Amino acid sequence: MTGRLTVLGLGPGASALLTPEAAAALEAASDLVGYAPYLDRVPERPGQRRHASDNRVELDRARHALALAEAGARVAVVSGGDPGVFAMASAVFEAIEQGPAAWRALDVAVLPGISAMFAAAARLGAPLGHDFCAISLSDNLKPWDVVERRLRAAAGAGFVIALYNPASRARPWQLGAAFALLREVLPGETPVAFATAVTRPDERIELARLDAADPARVDMRTLVLVGSAATRRIGRDGGGAWLYTPRRA
Repeated sequence: MTGRLTVLGLGPGASALLTPEAAAALEAASDLVGYAPYLDRVPERPGQRRHASDNRVELDRARHALALAEAGARVAVVSGGDPGVFAMASAVFEAIEQGPAAWRALDVAVLPGISAMFAAAARLGAPLGHDFCAISLSDNLKPWDVVERRLRAAAGAGFVIALYNPASRARPWQLGAAFALLREVLPGETPVAFATAVTRPDERIELARLDAADPARVDMRTLVLVGSAATRRIGRDGGGAWLYTPRRA
């Protein structure tokens, strides 16, 4: 087969955080496939075709990309952040497993990107300095009781927790429920960071205590970081603070 499929991440937002490897793959692609707002972040190139879709059709998007590659196209499947973190890489391999045998012969590559949790952590200091985990609060693909069980286990085990997909118009209550559960396990003074549009011009970073964390602070662009009981806050001259989790936590 002459086609090729590359799954790549655009990083958290700033063009400087797009890796050179991903930039080269975007330039070489004949077809770009992705969620429309992510494709909007990629400069248009003459002769390059774009296939935009909604954010709840990941598997259909992956199948379409694989069919294009099977037909000989050089396809770039575009994700935000890192393509392997709650993004398109998993959908592509799920489609390959379920799809025709010919897709297993395709040239498929996954290129890493900078995930939102790493960009947010860099802004904050070093909150991921010890053991941490990432949990999606979306219950579109898993039951909410599974989310609750994972949250309780992670908090009880001392992990710093990066919460992806904390809220949307269709899911307005999950973050409040998650905070209520975490307050049963963690001290009230546990730091919580709201990182919205990190690295973009409208970036907003806010800190709160877990016992006062307000779910209304988030939107679809927000990543929430919940510290462990060991995470420390260092006040800065002139206001603000750094967060770090000691390596011996």
